Amino acid sequence: MVVVLNTLNRALEKPRHPEKVKRAETPVLKKPDWIRVRAPGTPGWQETADIVRANGLVTVCEEASCPNIGECWQKKHATFMIMGDTCTRACAFCNVRTGMPGPLDRNEPQKVADAVAKLGLEHVVVTSVDRDDLADGGAEHFARTIRAIRATSPKTTIEILTPDFLRKEGALEVVVEARPDVFNHNLECVPSLYLKVRPGARYFHSLRLLQRVKELDPTIFTKSGIMVGLGEERNEVLQLMDDLRSAEIDFMTIGQYLQPTRKHHPVMAFVTPEEFKSYETIAYAKGFLMVSSSPLTRSSHHAGEDFARLRAAREAKLGTGTGTGPAAAALIA
Repeated sequence: MVVVLNTLNRALEKPRHPEKVKRAETPVLKKPDWIRVRAPGTPGWQETADIVRANGLVTVCEEASCPNIGECWQKKHATFMIMGDTCTRACAFCNVRTGMPGPLDRNEPQKVADAVAKLGLEHVVVTSVDRDDLADGGAEHFARTIRAIRATSPKTTIEILTPDFLRKEGALEVVVEARPDVFNHNLECVPSLYLKVRPGARYFHSLRLLQRVKELDPTIFTKSGIMVGLGEERNEVLQLMDDLRSAEIDFMTIGQYLQPTRKHHPVMAFVTPEEFKSYETIAYAKGFLMVSSSPLTRSSHHAGEDFARLRAAREAKLGTGTGTGPAAAALIA
């Protein structure tokens, strides 16, 4: 009887990715020697997990199956994912659950702020699922979360990784007005792959979103990232760098795509560490203040350390030295 009930329960469970159920399976390639990660389970990891659970929060570290979770949670660096664990998009690369999300938790901004305080974070990254079902795409929820963190931990710097707010008039302005320290929105892949990899998004809309942040508030650092190994050509990556620089993006990340399941987009190539280093060198030559390019680079990996380097790079570019001059005061305030 127990076996029958368990089988029935599994049959009634909604699939994590309903849009991928009928998709043909593709083999998951063996990872090369240069992709090695620390397994979770250390005391620091457990303490972070306990705080996340106690506050009823969702993290992209878990939902997106990030390979760096063992390292980051050991340091108490969790990336909070607000507005639930279910996304209204169905990107071919992503392991976050797809479907119709539930209502927003009005207490979530304060829950995130409380967790930030308990973890003692100097720098926090907050991201979200896409919420195409909401009139503002969740912009006000982002703003409320930023304000709650500021009120609870005024010395903590805040980095947000937002959806594209496609067809959500005025949404971006609401988020920018809350003044995060870093505004990140990932292009994810080169434009020729959007129909296969990111079908619900529009490349030039995402690019314009990032450009608009700088127009609204030039003091906010802007950041974007892509995955490689999806089938892109090298020249496409270099053109994307130029597109980002035209939008005055400060920080670019480049990481290896890793296939979550056999139903997801296949890995077309494992890019070597030498090629990642080449991309980094070229990106710096094109004028980015900060570049993180390696097989295990992810948007929020080492975000705190990278933010300190990013701020120092801006100060050096302005020639402000210690960052006490009027130009630095205007840009870093």
